[in-house]
Amino acid sequence: MADVRPFHAVLFEPHHVNIADVVAPPYDVVSEGERQRLYDRDSHNILHVDFGKDLPGDNDSFNKYTRARYLLNEWLSSGILISTDRPAFYAYQLDYQIGGKDKTLRGIMALVKIEEFGRGNVHPHEATHSKPKTDRLNLIKTCGGNISPIFALYKSPEKKTGRILCDLKKQQPYFQFIDDDGIRHSLWIIDSERDIEIIQNELSDKAIFIADGHHRYETALEYKREMSQKYPHVDGSEPYDYVMMFLANMADGGLTILPTHRVIKALPEGWRERLKDYFEISRLRLRRPLDIVKRIHGKEHTIGLYTGSEVFMLKYLGKDLSDLHPALRYLDVTILHSLIFDKLCGIRDVLYEMNPEKVIHMVNSGEYQAGFFLNPTKIEEVEIVALSSLRMPPKSTYFYPKLKTGIVMNLFEYSFGKKVSVP
Repeated sequence: MADVRPFHAVLFEPHHVNIADVVAPPYDVVSEGERQRLYDRDSHNILHVDFGKDLPGDNDSFNKYTRARYLLNEWLSSGILISTDRPAFYAYQLDYQIGGKDKTLRGIMALVKIEEFGRGNVHPHEATHSKPKTDRLNLIKTCGGNISPIFALYKSPEKKTGRILCDLKKQQPYFQFIDDDGIRHSLWIIDSERDIEIIQNELSDKAIFIADGHHRYETALEYKREMSQKYPHVDGSEPYDYVMMFLANMADGGLTILPTHRVIKALPEGWRERLKDYFEISRLRLRRPLDIVKRIHGKEHTIGLYTGSEVFMLKYLGKDLSDLHPALRYLDVTILHSLIFDKLCGIRDVLYEMNPEKVIHMVNSGEYQAGFFLNPTKIEEVEIVALSSLRMPPKSTYFYPKLKTGIVMNLFEYSFGKKVSVP
């Protein structure tokens, strides 16, 4: 059973700050220019904590992580940050537009008990890199908590939690703002015992799929392991045994998955000869290279390729991936990585880029030789891969819209009550 708990969150106090100025996108999608812009926007912007800069003279006792903890302490003591008086769930809603359509993503911020992958109800779907995990582990150790949430999904056709969230729209939110992209963010506090019980009961038997933030979960898991070894006699219900998640119901239909495209430095000589037995290769005459995105849209197992002078459509013929698990075999990202990059072309150096226009520009600049364009992974594919205890290649999914860091925080000393002592 999934152990989902309300908690005492740490929140920005909206009478002391403009919430829009102090929250930020997840650190791993923030460019250097945007990072500085958000630093300059407000001295209390959460990136000063979550994505601090290395400075000359930093050492083991004075560095970006210790500065982050100092800022949290300062903001808490000055009332910029507050801890809620009662344990609660936190309803977070994002109203956005995509493809000319209005959509709403809603869910709850909650604590979820950390489990080893494959031994419980929490399931990943992507492989991760080690460097981000090291950085996040240093942050969680020094700050003692979760600054940003893991984005997770569950499936419940009953939508009991959803009905509670819909009813909240009649109430004044704790805060509400519109971000630079025109997305409306709203937060409500759910501290009714009845509502908390309904939510916990609905989620208790549900599988939880990590959508975004795999490295944050693995970091929390590693920290839990370290603390369990250090304090072997505790009962497994310490604050560090839980991690903060945003939980959204797949059945609500408010989620959007966008593709992440690939850019490479060089295609091998004779690449068409290498691919011809596995793909139907069509050279396209397009008014502009960017139109390849429209041409492949909705076409099964079809990948776009731009080489700077030519545009191709690669239609997979279904060969040579029989050694892979069926859940992975027909994913476009697997076809690209396992077949084209690994088996046929020996490509190792891959850059990931969301914006197809940037892909075209990067290839046209001459710095990169080719860009590969993908259709988005389907949510059903994510579910099947996760439940099969398998991993897709990195950057197989880009869940949209992104949650803001700083909306809700979980500091262990407050998680289960005011200033609880944490080892």
